[in-house]
Amino acid sequence: MSNAAETGAELSRRIAEIEAALELAGDRIDADVLGQARADLAAVTQRVELGVDYTVVALVGGTGSGKSSLFNALTRLEFADVGVLRPTTARAAACVWGSDATALLDFLQVDPKRRIQRVSELDAGTGEEELNGLVLLDLPDHDSVEEDHALQVNRLLPLIDLLVWVVDPQKYADNALHEKYLRALAARHEAMIVVINQIDTIPERSRDRVRDDVRRLIDEDGLGDVRIRMVSARTGDGVEALHGELGEVIAGESISARTARSEIDAIAERLRPHLGDGEPQPPYEEATAERIAVAAGVPSVTESIRSAVSSPRRVALSPVQQPARSRIEAIRDRWIAEATKGLPPLWLESVTATVPGGAEFDAHVWKVLSAEELPSAQDGAAARRRILGVLATILGAALVIGALVILVLHTPVPAAALAAGGVVVLIGGILLLGAAKRQRQATAVARSEDYLARTTSAIAGVVRRDLSEPTAGALADHAAVRRGIRGA
Repeated sequence: MSNAAETGAELSRRIAEIEAALELAGDRIDADVLGQARADLAAVTQRVELGVDYTVVALVGGTGSGKSSLFNALTRLEFADVGVLRPTTARAAACVWGSDATALLDFLQVDPKRRIQRVSELDAGTGEEELNGLVLLDLPDHDSVEEDHALQVNRLLPLIDLLVWVVDPQKYADNALHEKYLRALAARHEAMIVVINQIDTIPERSRDRVRDDVRRLIDEDGLGDVRIRMVSARTGDGVEALHGELGEVIAGESISARTARSEIDAIAERLRPHLGDGEPQPPYEEATAERIAVAAGVPSVTESIRSAVSSPRRVALSPVQQPARSRIEAIRDRWIAEATKGLPPLWLESVTATVPGGAEFDAHVWKVLSAEELPSAQDGAAARRRILGVLATILGAALVIGALVILVLHTPVPAAALAAGGVVVLIGGILLLGAAKRQRQATAVARSEDYLARTTSAIAGVVRRDLSEPTAGALADHAAVRRGIRGA
């Protein structure tokens, strides 16, 4: 694939990306903006399909400027009409270097009888092949008394890649040229050359003055960086240099391709304000669920579970209380604000339209909160250990006390053996009581954490179903549209 073909494929791909992005965006971009972008893309598509390997250069000027003579001099052919009594170019003429560019010239509405193909086998080694891809137009005089001539110029101007304004030494200050054309086309200053023709009609000592005067005028037109060339189509002075300059212009990527790329970039730039500057990041479901849990008093319920289960006494659990709707709705609104941060109004509306309202979201939250069962406040295994520990402690203490009584009464019963047995039983009871306490505490931690995890998970499920999942599609669309419009 040639470089030109690769460029055409690249531009077509970018156009397709933007078109697909606009299709996906739909009514989330203002209808007028959308319509204009599609129209602009259609125009660029048409230009790309004609071939971006052509550089269209137009000679534009007023009656008597010598455009047609310059056209003939640049093509080295006597093809364009050169008037005698009234030098007027009535119809556009075209010379094509290389292929015939039929589709392009049909699009430019150049009469087939007014076309000529320049390069042939006879031109080998003459330098003409360096201009392959050039389409040179000789446009109708913009100031002709025939109104149709000016209309042709106005119609073709937007389609031209490089404008060569041809002026003569006597009429270069023509008001119509400057006000109607040059100033109006100041945005295209990089694709213009001003050629002062017929310099053979003025003395050499006056040429610099004429050039400086033309420079002053086009500077006033806002075209300070536009190049000025001085030629004589009749004598050939400066023509070869201009011929070579055209070769330099088309040596790289065609101006047509750059023009198409610039317009594609401009279309994308005009669409940027209708998209966010980046992709908003919705809050994590777990973090939002934790905020809701706090608003509902779940941490207090969790603490009551811990206290009740770890206590050796029977303690009633504190059930979860329905939170204030305003707090839950505020958390919902905060989630939406973060998930849509930076989105333009139409995208914001498309996202928020997918989620339940505040009252519905609050109802869903309370439904899962109230459905979560509280764990038992009792630990049967720990309770049994505690009972055994209490009994062993009592028995051990009784045995120790009995041994002391024996010692005091001087009975023949072996007090030492009884005291030793009592101490062992007492220690065992104390150990059982400690183990029971640790078990209650471990159970309390496990049950409170399990309740907190279950409740938070259930709330996170509501956040996911009511907020994350409904908005995911619209946010993914926004990301895809941005990628399509921005390109790689």
